[in-house]
Amino acid sequence: MGFDLGSAMMKIGILSSSDDYFYLPQAITLFVALLCFCNLIGHLAGHNPWLNRPIICSLIGLLTRGAILLKSKGESPRLLEFNEELFFIYLLPPIIFNAGFQVKKKQFFRNFMTIMSFGAMGTLISFVIIYFGCSCFSAEPVASASVIGLKAKRFGILQVLQIGAFLLFKKLDIGFLDMKDYLALGAIFSATDSVCILQVLRQDETPLLHSLVFGEGVVNDATSIVLFNAIQKFDLSHIKSTIVLKFIGNFMFLFVTSTCLGILVGLLSAYIIRKLYFGRHSTDREVALMGLLAYLSYMIAELFYLSGILTVFFCGIVMSHYTWHNITKNSRVATKHLFAALSECSEDFIFVYVGMDALDIEKWSFVRSPWTSLGVSSVLFSLVLIGRAAFIFPISFLSNWTKKAQSDKVELKQQVTIWWAGLMRGAVSVALAYSQFAKSGHTSRPGNAIMITSTITVVLFSTVVLGLVTKPLVRVLLPPLRRFNSQLSSEPSSPKSITLPLLANGQDPSEAGGGITNIVRPTSLRMLLATPSHTVHHYWRTFDDSYMRPVFGGRGFVPVPGSSTERNEEPQLQL
Repeated sequence: MGFDLGSAMMKIGILSSSDDYFYLPQAITLFVALLCFCNLIGHLAGHNPWLNRPIICSLIGLLTRGAILLKSKGESPRLLEFNEELFFIYLLPPIIFNAGFQVKKKQFFRNFMTIMSFGAMGTLISFVIIYFGCSCFSAEPVASASVIGLKAKRFGILQVLQIGAFLLFKKLDIGFLDMKDYLALGAIFSATDSVCILQVLRQDETPLLHSLVFGEGVVNDATSIVLFNAIQKFDLSHIKSTIVLKFIGNFMFLFVTSTCLGILVGLLSAYIIRKLYFGRHSTDREVALMGLLAYLSYMIAELFYLSGILTVFFCGIVMSHYTWHNITKNSRVATKHLFAALSECSEDFIFVYVGMDALDIEKWSFVRSPWTSLGVSSVLFSLVLIGRAAFIFPISFLSNWTKKAQSDKVELKQQVTIWWAGLMRGAVSVALAYSQFAKSGHTSRPGNAIMITSTITVVLFSTVVLGLVTKPLVRVLLPPLRRFNSQLSSEPSSPKSITLPLLANGQDPSEAGGGITNIVRPTSLRMLLATPSHTVHHYWRTFDDSYMRPVFGGRGFVPVPGSSTERNEEPQLQL
């Protein structure tokens, strides 16, 4: 008795009929061939000043779907359409886990408050602005601003946006959308995709900027999805102060519990591998166990309606800090490249998928005119521009005000780069749009179809058009790049590099006029207030070395008590 892959995929929603099952082998073959082609073209265009992987994959998806439509005279199997369940269950976890696994932990946590301000608070600000702008779809453009007890006249800019957009959408006649749709649009278009600019920025050349863009992207996606899920849970027909408080409480609960779950699973993996030491018998088992436990953390979070993104991201951070050092040398090399390869293939698959779905004839048939979708897309993207600027520059100003070292401050050109990086929208926006406005990939309401096609239009425009000018723009905005000291740009590779930059408050010991013995230890509340990030890191390092690493392993601790093999095999891999 064999396993019927087609029946299983129909049960989980990837296939919907026997017709799709008929096209399954051809579709899988097509996507595998396209991924190979994307890797080949991406390699050949590696030094091109305009192209990057997301652009290449999106264009290949567009061209492939166009060729299929021409050959089939306007008909194509539904298997080639975007499926949000396939995205959230299979494609997103490897990307987010590898992001946490490969993150430069010192830079990430050194700028943790700024990253959380951009990723969480900034996303909420963008969400509010886009919601108020999108609420002009209703018959009364200004009245919606007072739904939560606020007067529209207090928001002059938003009121002008609402009235102007209302006049445009009244002519477009997009159809009916309720309040939950407006709020969902705020969450949908608050989700950024920073893959394009991360292809340009290098961690060793711009450690601060790369850390901010990378960290904000992960936290932003998690915040957007948590917001979207919270919107689906609450009855928003009559918003009161108690509902708003419950909404905020639920949001914070999901954030905290999801993070804690990821940390717990990561520590569990470190403890199991350290105690059982799988490497004595099979390196394959410890690699498989790491991957399976990481995926298990994501699925447990989704099972309990938590944020799988936050869970698997922090699981990756903990695994790279503890578990990775408990496995054999060969397994360390294998996991580093295996997780990176899975992440890259998933990203390529997503952009090819989005490019293909852009030419879905069924959805475009409900749009009265392509100009209708273009007009809606223009207004939505304008709100994205304004919502992005509304928090990047103020939060950067506040962050700079709290920083004393000039190297820790975000310069104006770097602020513009961060603003530009967040203008691009990706697969998370498309997946959320399908969840809100489509049922099993289909929709028959003109308003819903317009929202989906407009989302795809914004995603492709931001990915292809903005992505084309990303490399030249970064070269113009940023001064000639120079390589920073390895102590500031990467994870430390020796105990000396761990303590020097942090305890010396970012100063080189030679500049301070002495060695490590002359460094003042942060032992007082006054020192905590003066240099909070360095002081917190000092106490965390002390706690980690005294209590955590002896139990869960890590750099300098062998997996099995009494074994001396692993201590001598410490590889020089930079995570």
